[in-house]
Amino acid sequence: MIPEIEYLRPGNLQEALQMLSEYGETARPIAGGTDILPGFHINSRRFRDIKTLVDISNLPEITAIREANGGVYIGGAVTFTDIVKHPLIREKYPMLADAAAQIGSVQIRNRATLAGNFVNNAPCADSVPPLLVYDARVTVRSLRGERHQPLGEFLLKPYRTQLQPDEMVTEVFLPPLPAGFRGEFYKLGRRRGVAISRITLAVLVKMDQRVIEDIRIASGAVTPIGARFPELEAQARGKTAEADFLKELAIQLGEQILQRTGLRWSSAYKLPVVQQVFYQLLRRICQ
Repeated sequence: MIPEIEYLRPGNLQEALQMLSEYGETARPIAGGTDILPGFHINSRRFRDIKTLVDISNLPEITAIREANGGVYIGGAVTFTDIVKHPLIREKYPMLADAAAQIGSVQIRNRATLAGNFVNNAPCADSVPPLLVYDARVTVRSLRGERHQPLGEFLLKPYRTQLQPDEMVTEVFLPPLPAGFRGEFYKLGRRRGVAISRITLAVLVKMDQRVIEDIRIASGAVTPIGARFPELEAQARGKTAEADFLKELAIQLGEQILQRTGLRWSSAYKLPVVQQVFYQLLRRICQ
């Protein structure tokens, strides 16, 4: 049952920030509501102290996608449907469009927002692995000012980020991707559609003949939060993409995931699947 909540609808971004500053920890911004409303229904501890919702879903400052500085800026309240359909995202950052297209149902994608997905920071957040390999940076605003930081630093642990009660993610910047990178996004759920992810992988590779010139690897669902693997990336650079090396790389990915998560009840079946999927992704991309 949803408790009685005060609902505020600011007319612009400055007004929204003033409301968040005034109400402090008892207020939350809401755009799609696809995480917070189910949280109310199940009486989640994360949402019990909320007394006020600040509706930011129609603020023009955070609902646009624009091209600038060689990359693309995505407003924090842009929906996944907007991301899937936008030609700039589909052309320049196709893995993000692919991940967005697999989130929930059409109805959920029409409501759920990009910033809401990673601010909630569930381990299964589908947008996080593509954003990480695209080196996404977030812009955070409050009445105290504005700050920018890499998404990987912004995410702390499951359901926790660096966002403070009076702050809001206003934009996500995807920097220009150097020429020559190719990649794929993979998602495994318990069914083909409307499924919570059990495994997600995002891989970008830049080849020079048969040599791996550069590589970016990120996972979701199998790690506590979406994560990059810088040690594995460094090891792969400059190596020839032969089958035996790609198999070894896949084995080491499983080992690094196990180091981060510890032995869990699901490790016995998840790790071999992750390793095999990663190997197949590498083969397709490198060829």
